[in-house]
Amino acid sequence: MRAIQVSRFGAVDTVHLADVADPTPRPGEVVVEIHAAPVNFVDLLVIGGTYQFRPEPPFIPGKGPAGIVCALGPDVSHLALGDRVLAMAELGGYAERVAVAQSQCYRLPAAMSFAEAASISLAYDTAWFALRERGRLQPGETVLVLGASGAVGGAALQVAKAVGATVLAGIGRMEKAPEILRAGADAVIDLSRSDLRDSLRAEVYAATGGRGADVVVDPLGGDAFDAALRALAWRGRCVVVGFAAGRIPVIKANYLLVKNIEVSGLQISDYRKRQPALLAECYAELFGWYAAGKLVPSQAELYPLERAAAALAAVRDRTARGRVVLAVRS
Repeated sequence: MRAIQVSRFGAVDTVHLADVADPTPRPGEVVVEIHAAPVNFVDLLVIGGTYQFRPEPPFIPGKGPAGIVCALGPDVSHLALGDRVLAMAELGGYAERVAVAQSQCYRLPAAMSFAEAASISLAYDTAWFALRERGRLQPGETVLVLGASGAVGGAALQVAKAVGATVLAGIGRMEKAPEILRAGADAVIDLSRSDLRDSLRAEVYAATGGRGADVVVDPLGGDAFDAALRALAWRGRCVVVGFAAGRIPVIKANYLLVKNIEVSGLQISDYRKRQPALLAECYAELFGWYAAGKLVPSQAELYPLERAAAALAAVRDRTARGRVVLAVRS
């Protein structure tokens, strides 16, 4: 089969198209014929060798592809040949086929395309866990989403609205404000200001009557995290999802004590390994919201498999207008 392979850790131009052996399912696994695979920021970290899990080269990158079950291993009980699934594989998504545990496969709603499923993959489940599990979001609360124009941020905006929360969308490019408001944000917070430490809190307080945000979802880190921590309400919760801004912030514990606030982290791969039943609950709710029209995945920007390097560069350089997806089969 065709696959994108990483022979050594490095930049996006080190990936290459290769012919590799078809996967064989082990007990409890299925083989999925991949139709669409998301291209995520985390893939850049894996390819560069800076992710917390370092696969041994050569390997096939790519998490969470969507496709059709085409082979069953021994002891597979709840999937059948021909099932359309989202396959939450940790590796192997940039290929024509992948072997994955049946417990990590989720049947798609009939109306959901493979490109839409790939657009949801790794963004909406991350947002769900950040808000529902780690942030314990309740209807009527206020959420500040940092990086709301990004994949996880945009997903968090929609998930929070589906729960019944008020959403303040933090963005670094204010020309995107009309688009973000159309997506459902109740207000836009400017993350580009030079006085961010004070301006972010002032904007959040103005939008909440001086109360602050109940939950912050932060995929950025850096100065945005420092400023957002000051904008939390009493008993507020900040969930750290990533560090796309580059700098990993440091927290002074006395600040948590004085404000009765908490900061938690989300590494969703651990949930897939340790609590697959909770992942099933997550996708059941996400797919239910999709069917009800409460979640609308952004229009995918499609690249053929052989242009994976260009797709990765679009994610790295933030030039894509929607979710970047590899169209493995047309």
